[in-house]
Amino acid sequence: MPFYAVKEACVQQKYTLARFYRDLLAGLTVGIIAIPLAMALAIGSGVAPQYGLYTSAIAGIVIAITGGSRFSVSGPTAAFVVILYPVSQQFGLAGLLIATMLSGFFLILFGLARFGRLIEYIPLPVTLGFTSGIAITIATMQIKDFFGLTLAHVPEHYLNKLFALITALPTLNWGDTLPGVVTLGTLILWPRLGIRLPGHLPALVAGCAVMAVVKMMGGDVATIGSRFHYLLPDGSQGNGIPQVLPQLMLPWTLPGSSFTLSWSTVQALLPAAFSMAMLGAIESLLCAVVLDGMTGTKHNANSELLGQGFGNVIAPFFGGITATAAIARSAANVRAGATSPVAAIIHAILVLLAILLLAPWLSWLPLASMAALLLIVAWNMSEAHKVINLFRRAPPDDIIVMLLCMSLTVLFDMVIAISVGIVLASLLFMRRIAQMTRLAPVTQPLPDTVLATRITGPLFFAAADGIFEQLTAQLPGKHVIVLNWYGVTLLDAGGLAALERFISRLPEGTELRICELGFQPLRTLARAGVKPIEGKLTFFPGFDDAVKDIVHTQV
Repeated sequence: MPFYAVKEACVQQKYTLARFYRDLLAGLTVGIIAIPLAMALAIGSGVAPQYGLYTSAIAGIVIAITGGSRFSVSGPTAAFVVILYPVSQQFGLAGLLIATMLSGFFLILFGLARFGRLIEYIPLPVTLGFTSGIAITIATMQIKDFFGLTLAHVPEHYLNKLFALITALPTLNWGDTLPGVVTLGTLILWPRLGIRLPGHLPALVAGCAVMAVVKMMGGDVATIGSRFHYLLPDGSQGNGIPQVLPQLMLPWTLPGSSFTLSWSTVQALLPAAFSMAMLGAIESLLCAVVLDGMTGTKHNANSELLGQGFGNVIAPFFGGITATAAIARSAANVRAGATSPVAAIIHAILVLLAILLLAPWLSWLPLASMAALLLIVAWNMSEAHKVINLFRRAPPDDIIVMLLCMSLTVLFDMVIAISVGIVLASLLFMRRIAQMTRLAPVTQPLPDTVLATRITGPLFFAAADGIFEQLTAQLPGKHVIVLNWYGVTLLDAGGLAALERFISRLPEGTELRICELGFQPLRTLARAGVKPIEGKLTFFPGFDDAVKDIVHTQV
């Protein structure tokens, strides 16, 4: 239920001044990280940077209060960039806000339907595949701003986009590239210095310092202020980020927007909204699982989905784009000493203060430095070490699934990649399980007219036909077949149908004896009404009981 995290962290446990101090420090630390990232992710999504700040502030507070993970910090994340950018280009900001709101409704439905634990059924190769594919796409999208390339039009499809970027490399602008390179280098080297302050702020300062030198030498550097402009309700215009708090508005009535709200436009946005909801559910729940491992706590999966849904429904009315729990920011929140959702709320308040106090300064940030931030985010998101480890140690089937999901994500769509990946992984898994179901001979001496064997493994639809075909091939000359089912852990409808076909095809005068039935197969046979057939089908409690008369006759 909603408010799970707040109730668990602040009501059931006494909230003290010492805990508030720890949450304050954690919130300030994460806020420093979130401010530049929120702007960079908004730019990567095709909208002005202030909408990323609005998202961190509004969605960050709503989800912290209503979600099911006490340490999660929500806001815009890199995973959404590949979905949001095409929507913003086709439908504008108004269309993106409505798609975000629709995704929030989907998330609420997921939570009410108690889909929270379904995340456990997404295999690791599928998760690694689509996250790596998203990382590749994000990194590719940053090349233009990082190098200051001039492109008249950025193609929609990945291969065409990559070709256009390569073709535009001669237009490289060193005025943009140098701040980007310095920012990226600082972000890479900063963790090795052992300084606890997050490297995002020093990296941006270093990029701005290089930008100042370039401008003194007459170079041209693209900044947030030179790229983005805003129009306030009172008619005043400006460059960069408006120095006003997010205002309550109807997303479909944005000033200057050509978007028209209708059933046809809503239908056109539904696929993207469902993709946002799917990705938001996966990322937020994965984040919660990671945080549980770091803190030894337990999140409420369905409450987390509800909280994410509420955040994404409310945020668009204040200009917020799609939000979900951010693994990097949430992990930083835990490492900084957070004890409750209060830390995430403080982080959101800091973002609001930055809008009021720092907006003119933020407008001077180089776009190449923003691109450098997203390049680091993409690298971290790719989890290259896990991909390499999977290549080294995983079965070939898992490697194929991961590469297929990665390729489909880059070339087509994340939902297609996840759907195909899960189906393929499920089929390969069933094949592996089917291969584990085998016939094992019984060593006890019996007459040549008796076939005694043991079935090991689940007798389900993918394995049963093969098992009974093997038995059929051994039938000639046999009058009694004794099947030991001690190793049969599962009997499903497919296995039951195969068994009934086998019984119906037994030669005249041949008897099937089944013994040592486990609880689940026995229950399945009982529910199906399978009963002994005189002279053809008999059930025994143990193997010795099944062959007792045969051994006695032999003696």
